[in-house]
Amino acid sequence: MDSWINIAIGLVLLLVGGELLVRGAVASAKALGVSPLLIGLTLVGFGTSTPELVTSVTAALNGSPGIAVGNVVGSNIANILFILGLSALIYPMAVNPKGFKRDATMVVATAMACLAAVLYGRIGMLVGLAFIASLITYIVFVFVQEKNAPDEAALVAEHRAEDAPKGPGSMALSLAMAVGGIAITIFGAGYLVDGAIALAKDLGVSDTIIGLTIVAVGTSMPELVTSVMAAIRKHADVAYGNIIGSNIFNVLFILGSTSIIAPIDIPGQIAAFDIWVMLAATALLVYFARTGAKLHRWEGGVFIACYVAYTGYLISIA
Repeated sequence: MDSWINIAIGLVLLLVGGELLVRGAVASAKALGVSPLLIGLTLVGFGTSTPELVTSVTAALNGSPGIAVGNVVGSNIANILFILGLSALIYPMAVNPKGFKRDATMVVATAMACLAAVLYGRIGMLVGLAFIASLITYIVFVFVQEKNAPDEAALVAEHRAEDAPKGPGSMALSLAMAVGGIAITIFGAGYLVDGAIALAKDLGVSDTIIGLTIVAVGTSMPELVTSVMAAIRKHADVAYGNIIGSNIFNVLFILGSTSIIAPIDIPGQIAAFDIWVMLAATALLVYFARTGAKLHRWEGGVFIACYVAYTGYLISIA
């Protein structure tokens, strides 16, 4: 029972901390005159990925690579199959051709880089630095491209900034909110990881299974809230952009940062099965988006069905 209480406390703190961080960071950036384009490309993605980051770092430092890596791989699977599927069921989403070509290429390249690292069996500091450098290069490239020739893809990033939770008008309060959000997120990650490790022992399953399911879905709650609210507001482009951006951030930023702080040994189960599910989900997303330049409700239903099947399989082997 204590393990479930710790997990519940951790998830609540992660959700609250991530929300405060996004509000404070976005409000601070706006007060400094940062463009909505840059806010949408960086701060929103960084803020919603902070729970995954802090959780993976905490797990790696605690000697739980199954949670550290399972959190990232499981979050990417949940982002596409569960969150994007649910968003498409609420409101079908059009896909901007220019942005899709660029971002789909990057999300596929990122997934392949993750596959290579997972199959190698260990993600160390050099790989982590390469991941971080790739993310910075990508963000700079996108910003310069959209700044020089803005189009609908730039509008998507600006919509992400507009849809971000509103923070206080005062710079001091905004910064305090962002710092407080980070602190709360760190506390939440500690509770979540401790609870997840204890739950795995109580149930007699690997921490990898817990990382791929409860932890992955829990740390993806900010993306879920953001994407569903965007779909309800009929900003379906934002829901799509959130998931693509989050999946890129998860691999390059979270795995990269975590492996720099504490090198990660890859659990065998993830290399044998779950990384391939992540690749299949990514390929299905690209196929659906490319064939109709839109994600329809029935395609969202396929995503949800696939996620139910995947989760059911993990439960059956636990």
